[in-house]
Amino acid sequence: MKKLIVLFWLIGLLGFSQENLLFDQANNLYNKGEYQAAISMYNKIINNGFHSSALYFNMANCYYKSNEIAPSIYYYEKALKLSPYDGEALNNYSFAKQMTIDKFDNVPEVEVLKLYEKMAGFFNVFGWSIFCILTMWVFVLLFIAYYRSETTKSKRVYFILSIFSVMNLTLGLALLNKKLNLDNERFAVVFSQEVASKSEPNLKSETVFILHEGAKIQILESYKKEWSKIKLIDGKSGWLPNEAFKEL
Repeated sequence: MKKLIVLFWLIGLLGFSQENLLFDQANNLYNKGEYQAAISMYNKIINNGFHSSALYFNMANCYYKSNEIAPSIYYYEKALKLSPYDGEALNNYSFAKQMTIDKFDNVPEVEVLKLYEKMAGFFNVFGWSIFCILTMWVFVLLFIAYYRSETTKSKRVYFILSIFSVMNLTLGLALLNKKLNLDNERFAVVFSQEVASKSEPNLKSETVFILHEGAKIQILESYKKEWSKIKLIDGKSGWLPNEAFKEL
């Protein structure tokens, strides 16, 4: 058994070393200005099942240097999904966005809703689940203590603490639900140079607006694996053929 564990550990270590070697080779190609060759090498690493913020960031830089707008934004987005506060990635991403044709204004958000989303992001789904379970057990223990208390003063204390724990449980469940909704949101980047968003999922329907490569969209629903209803950050919505974008 120990021999098998050591063997698996050595195989994993060898695979990791090989990917590091490929990554260094790709970086050297990038430094030489051989961007397409570097992209090919980075793709080989991704196809081998390795993913990281640095890998996506370097991929995005290659595409940006090659003036390929859509894939550069796509990989900056993927890098920021893993490292949302990476200053260098955020800076380069903003430069890439300036190359896009479509400019959208954000729908103004209520400060309370922004705070609500920020609170939901404090834990992942597992973390909020644990929080809710622990809070529920605290309530149960407080209720038992309240039931067994013999003095009015202690009953009052346990009752107030029980109410407080119920409030925390309610808030935790609400934040867990919000976190689930945020995690289930689907986004994509338009790769077609120009595509018409339709009012219905067919080419003969009315054109609602035109999108160009690099535009970021939110996917609301899909239809027959050929069309998707999408929404922009300014609130506009329409239908796009799935071949026009690449989901993040």
